[in-house]
Amino acid sequence: MLKQLLLATSVRWHQLHRAVVGMQFRLILLTLGWLALAGCASNLAVVEPSTTSDASTTPTIPVYVASHGWHTGVILPAAGLNQIFPQLRERFGATPFYEIGWGDARFYPADDITSGLTLQAAFFSQGAVVQIVAVPADPVRYFANSQVRSLCLTPAHLQSLQQFIVSSLQTNAGGQLIPQQKGLYGNSQFYAGNGRFHLLHTCNTWTSKALRSAGFDLSPLTVRADSVLNAMPPAPSACPAITTE
Repeated sequence: MLKQLLLATSVRWHQLHRAVVGMQFRLILLTLGWLALAGCASNLAVVEPSTTSDASTTPTIPVYVASHGWHTGVILPAAGLNQIFPQLRERFGATPFYEIGWGDARFYPADDITSGLTLQAAFFSQGAVVQIVAVPADPVRYFANSQVRSLCLTPAHLQSLQQFIVSSLQTNAGGQLIPQQKGLYGNSQFYAGNGRFHLLHTCNTWTSKALRSAGFDLSPLTVRADSVLNAMPPAPSACPAITTE
């Protein structure tokens, strides 16, 4: 009798386990499907760089990627973005570089990261912001406590990178950027952004898209900061310095 009871209990537990696993699997599929639809509907597309306009040009324009632990940003010469958005020059003055970072509108600027904010950003993001930081000196020295990798671009690849960054920024009816709160460090400012943050589209996949727009071959699934740095090509042997405007 006891043997039959144990056998029956075991069968019930096995059935319950299969049901729970099935529910978990369906939940995962639904979540991934929702994320895929969200990504198709609202996320930023890579700007395909020109493959012919300067194919024979030697890359001479310095660009950097900075990793601050969990978050990465792209550092590029300020002059091009100042021409597109003169208000940046008015806001930041004469600085040789900007660091650009993208993230969830509530999670990224928050001083106190809570589990509620994390879940909201991963599954129920309400929008995006872009942080612009003035980098007044050599980025490697300025961000001495962060990991900074250098790259060299051709003019065409810099242009496609800038186009991707511009597409990440919201503008008003007059073509002006929309300031939000002050940035997290240094001389910085958050601006309203385009796109939608979620579990598979993070600040680091945004950086990956920026680098792909600049002509580098990175996986679209680089969701962690270290995976972005590890996927980058070796540092160039030399790239000219840029002086303050």
